[in-house]
Amino acid sequence: MQRRGYIRSIYPLFFLLFLLTSCGVSKSLRDLPDISQYEAKTPERIRVSDSTFFSEKGYLTKNGYGLWELYIEGNPLELGLTTGSLTQELFHKQEDALLTKVNELVPSNTKQYLLRKFLAWFNRKMYLNIREEYKTEIYGIAQYASDTYAHIADAYPRVLYLHGAHDIGHALQDLALVGCSSFAVWGDQTEDGQLIIGRNFDFYAGDDFAQEKIIAFVRPDEGHKFMSVTWGGMIGVVSGMNDQGLTVTINAGKSKFPLVAKTPISLVTREILQYASTIEEAIAIARKREVFVSESIFVGSAKDKKAAVIEVSPKNFGVYEVQNSNQLICSNHFQSASYVADKKNQRHILESHSQYRYDRMEELLEESDKTTVRSAVDILRNKKGLDEKEIGYGNEKALNQLLAHHGIVFKPEELLVWVSSNPYQLGEFVAYDLDEVFKKAVSNPQKNTLAEKNLTIPEDPFQYSRAYRDYQEYRRLKNKVLIAIANDQHLEQSLLKELQQNNPDYWEAYYLTGRYQYTRGYYTAALMAFEQALTKEITTVPDKENVMRYIKKIKRRLHL
Repeated sequence: MQRRGYIRSIYPLFFLLFLLTSCGVSKSLRDLPDISQYEAKTPERIRVSDSTFFSEKGYLTKNGYGLWELYIEGNPLELGLTTGSLTQELFHKQEDALLTKVNELVPSNTKQYLLRKFLAWFNRKMYLNIREEYKTEIYGIAQYASDTYAHIADAYPRVLYLHGAHDIGHALQDLALVGCSSFAVWGDQTEDGQLIIGRNFDFYAGDDFAQEKIIAFVRPDEGHKFMSVTWGGMIGVVSGMNDQGLTVTINAGKSKFPLVAKTPISLVTREILQYASTIEEAIAIARKREVFVSESIFVGSAKDKKAAVIEVSPKNFGVYEVQNSNQLICSNHFQSASYVADKKNQRHILESHSQYRYDRMEELLEESDKTTVRSAVDILRNKKGLDEKEIGYGNEKALNQLLAHHGIVFKPEELLVWVSSNPYQLGEFVAYDLDEVFKKAVSNPQKNTLAEKNLTIPEDPFQYSRAYRDYQEYRRLKNKVLIAIANDQHLEQSLLKELQQNNPDYWEAYYLTGRYQYTRGYYTAALMAFEQALTKEITTVPDKENVMRYIKKIKRRLHL
């Protein structure tokens, strides 16, 4: 709850660093990839409808589940230009959504200016750490960037920087909530002995950001064909699988604040997906790249018939594989021997919600004798706490925090993947067969969808429940309360009561009530609200300590 205060407190440091080092920025802003080996031909886009577009090297269509399906092929420049041409409206919408979120978090024009200067300095070495082919692809996409944000940076460096959004949001602890959960089971843990992987990608940059998901199917001139779940303007991979049955997903770890951006983690995983077919090959690629935040790269392999976690950080590297087990779980802390003595990781385990979600995944996997794709989806959709405790909707201790960009399940040995449709993980999980996709994409580009409709997993009926409607109303009221607190505005007490009634098991409802009452000087009412918050499942140790500090301050004021 204190993230905005944290980021504001370090602006003076950002500005000082910028003044001291701005001479290193201009070179990175002028850098462009060498595209002389490629024919820079602007692709013609044929518009069939508002939801279907064709080009010489690909096409884009929106299926009946609300997911965009993108197929592209060619060399790096062709991939970028084709993607940019086909998805330009989605690209602009995603950039609007992400940068609007920044505007909400940093409303001051002066501070936005300082932030832009800081990001230019922070990203000054990023271009030195990205493969030339990916810079070329990003350059192609950037030709279709919106002019709206030219004041932030020119199109190419701006799109390059946005590939580090996950990393930067993770580092600043404000631009995103990154509480991803992943698991893999195989052998005697699954119904048919095959590897099954499930994951939730809890990167949150506002509701609008998650609306237009793109399922990209890429046939590059070099390397493996692959799919990934992405968004407009993004060539990196956060969740994906290649035609060798190798899967990658990413889970943020606990980092020190970095002083320079290097390789965005999504481009490391893109390289793994494009050029690796085994866990050993994935490890070799990850080991070569310098990253600037701590991250777990969860890798599943059809060839190895198991999964492993590659744990990377700016100054350390580890690999975690389970021994004598057919089950691997990953949340947001490191598990390999390389990080046993890491104090930040140890503290993160004790104070965050990472261990709680890890334990919850373990609990749910134990409840199922043999995991299936359907039961894996059920785990990703689970909204309760340990021992089936009601912990409130939106609680970050839940696997389904009702904010995920997407949930995804892989069955690598059959090249099958299921991707969630909106909202969150509640819509249908739409199935794709990579073998069939790449056949259909070439032989029948007019097909309405590349999905395997007979394998679709039905939607979660929770989205039609009274509880879900109440949760949506809770979020609306929460925003009103936060605005009132920030601007010292008056609210009716009935609104605060309604806030609690709409999400009665969630500690935050009582915490926000307490904060409002405290700022208005209603100390007795604030004390009651904070004490009620303590009876709920509070997300993190710092959050709980913050509630207790308010209680102590109020008791001193009231001489209790």
